[in-house]
Amino acid sequence: MELNEGHIRALVMMTIKPNRRLWLVVLSVTLLSTMALGKAAEDGGVRLNLTDADITALINTVAEVTGRRFVVDPRVRAKVTVISPRPMAADELYEVFLSVLQVHGFAAVPSGPVTKIVPELIAKQLGTDASAANVGNDRIVTRVIPVEHVPVAQLVPILRPLIPQTGHFGAYPPTNMLIISDRAANVERLSRIVERIDRAGGDELEVIRLQHASATELVRVLQSLQETDETGLAPVRLAADARSNSILMSGDEAARLRLRTIIAHLDTPLAHGGDTRVIYLRYSKAEEVAKVLQGIVKSLPEGDTTKLAAKGDSAIGIQAHKATNSLLISAPPKVQAELEGVIRQLDVRRAQVLIEAAIAEVSMDQAAELGMQWAVDATGSGIATGGTSFSAGSGSSLAGIIGSLSQQQLPDIGDGLSLAIGDLAGGLQFATLVRALASDTDTNILSTPTLVTLDNEKAQITVAQNVPFITGQFTTNVSAGGQLNPFQTVQRKDVGLILTVTPHINEGNSVMLEIRQEVSNISSDAQAVDLITNKRVIETTVMADTGKLIVLGGLIDEQVSEVEQRIPLLGSIPIIGELFRYRTSSNQKTNLMVFLRPHIIREGEAMAGYANSKYSYIRAAQLAQRADGIGLLPNAKAPLLPPLKRPVLPPPFQPDG
Repeated sequence: MELNEGHIRALVMMTIKPNRRLWLVVLSVTLLSTMALGKAAEDGGVRLNLTDADITALINTVAEVTGRRFVVDPRVRAKVTVISPRPMAADELYEVFLSVLQVHGFAAVPSGPVTKIVPELIAKQLGTDASAANVGNDRIVTRVIPVEHVPVAQLVPILRPLIPQTGHFGAYPPTNMLIISDRAANVERLSRIVERIDRAGGDELEVIRLQHASATELVRVLQSLQETDETGLAPVRLAADARSNSILMSGDEAARLRLRTIIAHLDTPLAHGGDTRVIYLRYSKAEEVAKVLQGIVKSLPEGDTTKLAAKGDSAIGIQAHKATNSLLISAPPKVQAELEGVIRQLDVRRAQVLIEAAIAEVSMDQAAELGMQWAVDATGSGIATGGTSFSAGSGSSLAGIIGSLSQQQLPDIGDGLSLAIGDLAGGLQFATLVRALASDTDTNILSTPTLVTLDNEKAQITVAQNVPFITGQFTTNVSAGGQLNPFQTVQRKDVGLILTVTPHINEGNSVMLEIRQEVSNISSDAQAVDLITNKRVIETTVMADTGKLIVLGGLIDEQVSEVEQRIPLLGSIPIIGELFRYRTSSNQKTNLMVFLRPHIIREGEAMAGYANSKYSYIRAAQLAQRADGIGLLPNAKAPLLPPLKRPVLPPPFQPDG
């Protein structure tokens, strides 16, 4: 059975009287030391199981096992608890002993053949050189660090926050040296930091290669730190080289020194081999970025240690959380840094493109009509009957007018001037119709659609009517009696203005546009069986500079038509031939132009400016209409947009109490 301190104390209390407590302490220490040594001989190591024991017992046990000589300060008093589930070697036992001393505020300071155990507050005055061999991490040491390129006075305020209150940190400017007294592990860490920042100054460009952190992420953090810096130092220019995971830095020497210290402090490995991080995206979609990262992981060659991961490595996991638009990445630390650099380059604010289009259509139609028709009926007088009739006119023919009058109906004389002279009641019946018409039609249509979309995103604006077109007619029998059920099939199509654009912003201020512009309208024709649509489509890809006006395409169409109907021979006679011919002339001109002006918008202020200008334009038009009032409704007012106002920010949060 293994004896612990509780068994020993009970045994001693039963055999020793209260007035002999001094012998109790001696006997307890002796039994504890004997028990520890016995376990060491039995198991090949030392197994400590002390619960609320006096620290003197632990010191004696360590002295017996390690063979060290200890001088204990009278102020070293404490109750300690040490639980060792497995045997420990002598060196390992001494490291545990130093950790116990640190926990209770004491330190072991070697001094020649003995080791002094003193309170930690005065241990720095008795520290040894950390360059000695076999120095434990928890031992109090004192080291003098020479600095070659940086004034030590500048390092003291930067490194002092890294020293605990029990340690000492000072500088000796005459020899440009630092004096550090602290635990060996922290002294070694500060020495490495000083070594990394102690470089030649000047105005040259510095390249700091990182070992653990991501250069892109660290540059973002340092730039944010400089924006809120109130030290008065000039800002340092920073750039990240993702390929070599290095930071390029130039600027004031003192400011660079401060940043080098921060970089050295942040460029440290994680405490464990891998972890899971949640990265919130600001502009990109988590699902799309996750697919890209998964493709990068799968493309890594097998066995390539420089890439820090192998293809299909189950230790690397990438998931997208749609609700919070975030990525969950589980990977080794260096793979984490590599993937985070890719994420920061992908998760950037994308530029937008504002597209202003103008579709101008001007058409002019001119037509003229002049002719004469006549008829003679003298069958009752024995004279021949004859007449002329032409179908080119826009109104009814002379025969149609005579037929309507004979049935006592009002004839359709058509457009223009129609002059009829005749006698239809006598024996010699005759009639003459002279028609003259001139028409002039001008059309001016201007459409100015505006569209905003993200870079590489398709956008469409449609201002149209959804018109039904008959595509078929059917008749079916619905009963045995032969009852018919006729029906028609209809297909609806958009008729109007449709603009589809996909912008691709290039380097600089140019943008490539994939455009499809469609302008259509409905036309009527008495000879058509259904609706007729006039369609004008432009489908092209163009390159334009921001703010520059370009023309996409145009249509200039002119149609001239002259129709003359006449009686052979008689219609060719000068002057008299006008009685035997009918002429119609038309001239149609159509001018269509499509213009476009793209604007690359990279900042929110520019977008707000364009939106405010459009908003003010519409409101000005409404104000002009409102000033004229609404006819026949004196008490009604036209609708009006509210005036633009600056957004009112909510007051800062004030906690209760």
